[in-house]
Amino acid sequence: MMNGSRAMSLSHRHIEVFRAVMTAGSVTGAAQLLFTSQPTISRELARMEGLLGYALFERGAGRVKPTARALALFDEVQRVYQGLDQVIARAQSLGRAEDEQLQVLTLPALAHALLPMASARWLAQHPQAALSLTPQESPLLEEWMAAQRFDIGLSESTGTVPGTESETLAELDEVCVLPAGHSLAQRPMLEPRDFEGERFVSLAADDPYRRQFDAIFNAAGVQRRLQAETHSAIAVCALVQQGLGITLVNPLTAWACAGTGSEAGTGLVVRPFSVSVPFRIQALLPQHRPRHALAAAYIDAVRGVLADMQERQAR
Repeated sequence: MMNGSRAMSLSHRHIEVFRAVMTAGSVTGAAQLLFTSQPTISRELARMEGLLGYALFERGAGRVKPTARALALFDEVQRVYQGLDQVIARAQSLGRAEDEQLQVLTLPALAHALLPMASARWLAQHPQAALSLTPQESPLLEEWMAAQRFDIGLSESTGTVPGTESETLAELDEVCVLPAGHSLAQRPMLEPRDFEGERFVSLAADDPYRRQFDAIFNAAGVQRRLQAETHSAIAVCALVQQGLGITLVNPLTAWACAGTGSEAGTGLVVRPFSVSVPFRIQALLPQHRPRHALAAAYIDAVRGVLADMQERQAR
């Protein structure tokens, strides 16, 4: 059994010499690996065996053969060095911006309608970069950004989120989405009165946009047929696509589901609404988390895709 006081006398140099001999298969090879002399390696190896109280190698004819104990020890040494290699690789990667994964927290609607194109643009510019997209609804999105858990947050929130800086990337209006064969699809713009008696696919009752829509139609004295509702803007468009009614929804989801301006084959038509219901996209950046070197480039990619979308819709 290994004596405790002897084990404490072992040094990192002894382990380094032992590993070099095991790796090279000879004392001469170990000396070359460590840029030292053969006598030095032999001396350090003998000293290590003396401290351990047992032989690590069988010697003969200028060669060394590892014992069973040496093989068992080498397995443990290799595990330690593999962990050290990972630490070194991580330390080096921290100096290379493209090796650090960008953590983006986003509303689900943006994860579907906006970020795939923005991410593709960003990764094309930074092909060695790594990206993680996490969809989350409000208010958890804002809570997680306040807790400094992500590099970028993309939200509709116009309020102050503690511990973050905010930047408005776009301010658009909610739009109308109809089945392609609907009679109202012939009109260039829809007004509240056009919805009188129409089946309407609605967002859930606790959705802030749902409350705004209800207030607009109530003020206009318009009665809609509310037969289906859902929490998801994507699901709203899917229900409209099945002919279950018409709707009002954020423009990014509407454009994505309708083919970003191309109505052929999607079964959906997007039209402006005469009453402005703003849809804002905010970028949230944590104030107390180290700023990712490529965060600004990602936000630029998002801004560029938004500009392209708006330009296509304006044609």
